[in-house]
Amino acid sequence: MPGIEDSKILIIATDGFEQAELFGPRERLLDLGADVRLASPETKPIQGMQHQEKGETITPDMTLDEVDPDEFDALVIPGGVANPDTLRQEKKAIDIVKSFADAGKPIAAICHGPWLLVEADLVEGKTVTSWPSVRTDLANAGAQVVDQPVVRDGFLITSRKPDDVDAFTSALIELVEER
Repeated sequence: MPGIEDSKILIIATDGFEQAELFGPRERLLDLGADVRLASPETKPIQGMQHQEKGETITPDMTLDEVDPDEFDALVIPGGVANPDTLRQEKKAIDIVKSFADAGKPIAAICHGPWLLVEADLVEGKTVTSWPSVRTDLANAGAQVVDQPVVRDGFLITSRKPDDVDAFTSALIELVEER
């Protein structure tokens, strides 16, 4: 069975991503040998946040327009308030999410990241979790919302906050390795 080291993982993010929710999974996946790529609307450096304070920046590997979802095994959507709020208004970002869903590939969204799952119409009938302020949107979109560190429902993995990054990343690795 192929392991995580044989996988290619896409992260989509833009300014305002929660630093721990992008760098945490990215570093662990890279350490395990996965090929991890970051896509954003543009290739200029994007600003991370540590809660309300500015954190580190990172330069995307490609634009959203350059992404071919067929080349990737899984998708990671970090949170932060501004990041998913901006991305859910980007048609290409939603098209990417839908492409992963249509292929049944793992999609892992943490914190405010599940907003993109709502926008892509993927949560109806699914059990998910998120940052508390996103839960009403998830419920209104037909999801069963729970308060747990990580929830896996089919190809979807969701988590609540930076403290859940380890469980979130472990669930993603497990699902990718099962595929």
